[in-house]
Amino acid sequence: MTSARLSPRGLAAGVAAFTLWGLFPAYLHPLSAVPPIEIVAHRILWSCLFLLGVLLLRAELGRLTTTLGRPRLLAGLATSACLITCNWLVYVWSVTHHHIVESSLGYYINPLVNVLLGVLVLRERPNAVQWSAIALAALAVIYLAVEAGGPPWIAFALALSFSLYGFVRKVISVDALPGLATETLLLFPFAVAWLTWCQASGTAAFTHDGPVIAALLVGAGIATAVPLFLFAYGARRLPYSTVGVLQYIGPSIQLLCGVLFYGEGFGRSRAAGFCLLWAALVLYAGEGLWRAHSRARRAARA
Repeated sequence: MTSARLSPRGLAAGVAAFTLWGLFPAYLHPLSAVPPIEIVAHRILWSCLFLLGVLLLRAELGRLTTTLGRPRLLAGLATSACLITCNWLVYVWSVTHHHIVESSLGYYINPLVNVLLGVLVLRERPNAVQWSAIALAALAVIYLAVEAGGPPWIAFALALSFSLYGFVRKVISVDALPGLATETLLLFPFAVAWLTWCQASGTAAFTHDGPVIAALLVGAGIATAVPLFLFAYGARRLPYSTVGVLQYIGPSIQLLCGVLFYGEGFGRSRAAGFCLLWAALVLYAGEGLWRAHSRARRAARA
């Protein structure tokens, strides 16, 4: 992060990134008739080509070749590529099969899963407020599981895969653009092989479902890459605590999309579970903002 101050441009970029992620269900919904694995394959294919084009325009292809020449870094990126592919598959399936509300739950609990990963893997020690937020979120998830008649597997899969993805990317420490380009390049042969098989078997939506579907499949790659660019730009210019609060924009918009536009159920009992979760997030985000403010005051006095 280049500055601890609140940059207006950084804030605008961060808000735009999370807003676009929140609106992504509206983009995917017209593709409901396309198999999720085919959508993800197109997402990988066109993201890769788009990112390689950006690197070429910025004369930064050398950064990609440097990354490919480091075996340990490449192994880490192969792991993160598998994790983000699993995340995309679950997310696309949930949106196209009318589980947008449950997918929003996954991204709501994702920050608290990050805290648990820090405890279990990095041996970090959350403070009392963070433990209270985790306990309240766990209570909310248990309540929602009882209310739904089973565990929210979609939310668990999304939260765990994205938390592990973020953890791996943090450990291997590679910049967003060359890292994402390498991930998509590693997945590129598998995506091309799957799409070639779809074409050979006569089931490819790209060539059989009309120009609108084909355009949406191509655009899915750009819709994947642009928010990541905006997020990377904003994250480098904003305090970490501000980014932590902004991340709730995405699942909030997803939730509204699912309920208001696609008629997914959100009765009183389900709303009660989400209220418990929101209370946990208020605790978590508020504690983070308070700590950031305290550090800033100490720095000013020093």
